[in-house]
Amino acid sequence: MPDQQPTPARGPALDQLARAAYSLSAADSRLRGRATRTAGALSLTHARALRALAETGPLPIGRLAAATETTGAATTQLVNGLAAAGYVTRERPEGDKRSVLVALTDAGRQRHRERQAALTEALDAALAHHDVQALEAATDVLRHLVGIYDRL
Repeated sequence: MPDQQPTPARGPALDQLARAAYSLSAADSRLRGRATRTAGALSLTHARALRALAETGPLPIGRLAAATETTGAATTQLVNGLAAAGYVTRERPEGDKRSVLVALTDAGRQRHRERQAALTEALDAALAHHDVQALEAATDVLRHLVGIYDRL
């Protein structure tokens, strides 16, 4: 496929989008850093795990890894941190000594609800000047960025 250049009108907008995506990635890194240093802070990966467990119930590590879009090893570390915080438990299913199910505790469920409420409130306040159509367009752009990042 030949190297295509954006039209002159789109070039600056695409450059600004790329810069904003880099900034979002940097903000995620800062959030991960705070989550390792500050009691009660949750990284986006922690929040994804709590959300997946709240939505589906207990999950084996492999399915939790898929739901959080991380590796099995990273998910094991993630679960260790969430268990140490009292947000999840590990359970062995009856009759299966090899499997481990990760389940939310009441504290984990509460922390998930608090995080979701704070995120919803922050998004609503920060993006109040955008209508639903603009929010849907932003969602579409972010989903495409995921695919682009996965191919880079």
